[in-house]
Amino acid sequence: MEVKEIHEKIINFLRLRGPGLPIQIAKQIGISSLFVSAFLSELADGKRIKISCLKVGGSPLYFLDGQEEKLENFYSYMHPKEIESFQLLKENKILKDSEQEPAVRVALREIKDFAIAFNFNNEIYWRYFSSPVSEIEELLKVREQVVREVSVVKEIPAAKQDLIVKSAVLTEQISKPIISVKPGYMKKDKIKVHKTKSIKPISITQEVKPKTKLTLQNDEFKNPLIITKTKKQRPKSDFVLKVIDFINMSKWQIIEEKDYKLKEYNCILQIKSELGAINFLVQAKDKKTISESDLKKLLSNSQSIPLPALILYNGELGKKSLNFLNKYSSILKAKKIE
Repeated sequence: MEVKEIHEKIINFLRLRGPGLPIQIAKQIGISSLFVSAFLSELADGKRIKISCLKVGGSPLYFLDGQEEKLENFYSYMHPKEIESFQLLKENKILKDSEQEPAVRVALREIKDFAIAFNFNNEIYWRYFSSPVSEIEELLKVREQVVREVSVVKEIPAAKQDLIVKSAVLTEQISKPIISVKPGYMKKDKIKVHKTKSIKPISITQEVKPKTKLTLQNDEFKNPLIITKTKKQRPKSDFVLKVIDFINMSKWQIIEEKDYKLKEYNCILQIKSELGAINFLVQAKDKKTISESDLKKLLSNSQSIPLPALILYNGELGKKSLNFLNKYSSILKAKKIE
């Protein structure tokens, strides 16, 4: 079967069935799930299909232009707070960002398939994705009691929605007294209380240059500004070095090194095949017996990307593990380190 023929079969499946998962598409058109992700990626790069931000079982949905409303059928797979925010936005059609509780504001930035951000009177608003702009403008007129004609709403690109209020969040932080205690503090010693200066707004594009060796990380789910010390790179164990040597000897290419521990190594590999280069999420484990739960966890992580998975091991595979491998052989592979 030629590549063009496979592409057309995928397009026809999505046209008839609507948004679908890689495993459903693979089963319908009769190709291995191991390769369907590569074909879907090619179609997405060519802008012939779209990929949802919403995930079902760790995998995004693939759909055609004009099928956005059909994604509503899958909203129940979102996080409970995201579902709550989805229903709130759908009911109201528009929401003013500053009027929402922090958890809802975070959730609105995550449900990009359904929430579209825009600016109005220098304020951030969210509109339900299927609500016409003309209807939104009428709602804004009523909401703000504006008599003059409202200008056309300018939507903010989805790629910039994660950053649109980070400066505002920083300015909302309340300065609290910091209690400093000197070394050797005893009950009789007095505690000195220093008042901190008010925090000035920080521009998103402003480069922060700390005097000490500290790195700044923005995290919307916790504190908007978290300061952590830079860590020295940990030395690789003998097992990890052995795994890397095995990969190099197998003529595989490490695309991205995820992380490593004393008896574990995680990365993304590129392996050449008859259908071209294929990427795998790889986990190597120094363990006597690879359990079924080890394989389930790896497969779940790989499908969230989505990529096929490969387990490298130097021990043995249990009976349940072998059965699990056979069941998901199209998207899960195993190789013993020799």
